[in-house]
Amino acid sequence: MKKTIISVEGLHNQLNNPNLIILDCSLEEKKSIVDKSFLNKCIKGARYFDLEGVFSDKSTPLPNTLVSPLTFQIEARRLGINESSFIVVYDNLGIYSSPRVWWMLKSMGHDNVYVLDGGLPEWIKQGFETDEIFVSDFLPGNFIAKFDASKFKNSEDIIHNIQSKESYLIDARTEGRFKGTAPEPRKELKSGSIPGSCNLPFQEVIKDGKMLAKNELEKVFEKLNLDKKPLTFTCGSGLTACIILLASEMILDNHKSVYDGSWTEWAEINGLKV
Repeated sequence: MKKTIISVEGLHNQLNNPNLIILDCSLEEKKSIVDKSFLNKCIKGARYFDLEGVFSDKSTPLPNTLVSPLTFQIEARRLGINESSFIVVYDNLGIYSSPRVWWMLKSMGHDNVYVLDGGLPEWIKQGFETDEIFVSDFLPGNFIAKFDASKFKNSEDIIHNIQSKESYLIDARTEGRFKGTAPEPRKELKSGSIPGSCNLPFQEVIKDGKMLAKNELEKVFEKLNLDKKPLTFTCGSGLTACIILLASEMILDNHKSVYDGSWTEWAEINGLKV
């Protein structure tokens, strides 16, 4: 169990830290659901982390899949990230895409990273300083990627686990999509779930864009009747899976990983097309 999030007050107190790097992980495609007063605003001093355009593998048709360690290292250095960096990640929906970036950095061996609780909306609500442009005048960093493969699962791992039941597979999608009664946002795919998985919609661990308190998270996870077996998180594309992974990290010491291809890959390889 580790500290995974930082409050806006906590970040504000760190602004003079010379090792601080603030990364804006907001998604361009989600602009239509962002409060219009937050558009074109960022935390003053933030750098833009292009999750979809730079830090997702474009050699695959799957969305959001992790890039190679070498590519991640090159692009992280271009963002000025150092081995000594104290990193805070946030997005403009509160807590949505930032946990994915938190997991990516953790997977690449950088532990000194935190998700901003409440993100940009909470920062603005508390009256802290914003800007309309991202910082770009910084020196290249010396970040070294040390990929921890145990935090990453592929389809072969999931197939093996269906038989071995070595890990719990926890799906962050809505109950309707999990049960196959609601459509997938990717219209070419049928909804449903991976055999042996259980459901914990990511909306159940956050409220008003902020993570639930630890005692509330404990009640949420108690419903799953988990023991000490490893946990693997999945969703539609590997993004919201990281939200419930982040929540679990606050209260559970089980080993944790993400099925990177998630339902998009699983449905494709199992012929679950509409």
